[in-house]
Amino acid sequence: MLLFVWVCSGAAACNPDESGPLPGGSGTVQNPGTGSDEPQTPDEPQTPDEPQTPDEPQTPDEPQTPDEPQTPDEPEQPEDENDQNGQTMKINVTIGSRRYVATLEDNAAARAFFALLPLEIDMTELNGNEKYCDLPQSLPTATFRPGTIRTGDLLLWGSSTVVLFYETFSSSYSYTRLGRLDDPSELAAAVGGGSARVTFAR
Repeated sequence: MLLFVWVCSGAAACNPDESGPLPGGSGTVQNPGTGSDEPQTPDEPQTPDEPQTPDEPQTPDEPQTPDEPQTPDEPEQPEDENDQNGQTMKINVTIGSRRYVATLEDNAAARAFFALLPLEIDMTELNGNEKYCDLPQSLPTATFRPGTIRTGDLLLWGSSTVVLFYETFSSSYSYTRLGRLDDPSELAAAVGGGSARVTFAR
């Protein structure tokens, strides 16, 4: 009888699964390497982001060159047949109701006379062949002896007396030529026998 009890007690001690937990333990013994969770492999260290290359500074736009101001077109000069620089100068000579056209000489005296226009003057009778009047200022002179004075001649006596001849005749006097009427027809009748008011205009 004692032998049977011992056998049974020894069998129970040899079978841990049937004997319950071991003293000081808290449960079933686990073999090494068979635990509940395998140890986690640590994450690989993250490679730090490469530093961003700063944007290149923008080159400021070059200042725009302002458009050059357009030069306004020069106004066209009206054609003038009276050009004092080597061109023909024409003037109007009005006596009463008659109008004549005179062509001035290309000289300093004629240009100076032209610059005085318009002139309205009373011309005095002299010698039955001319009308004369003193000008408000002296003109340049370039005297010559015409020999024959012709109807329609416009001459300068001295430096300030303008003379309009209405007859043709010979003369030994010296004058500076200013010009002459293009067509002196009926000039004697227009000026009459006494003083005459004459207008010289451009």
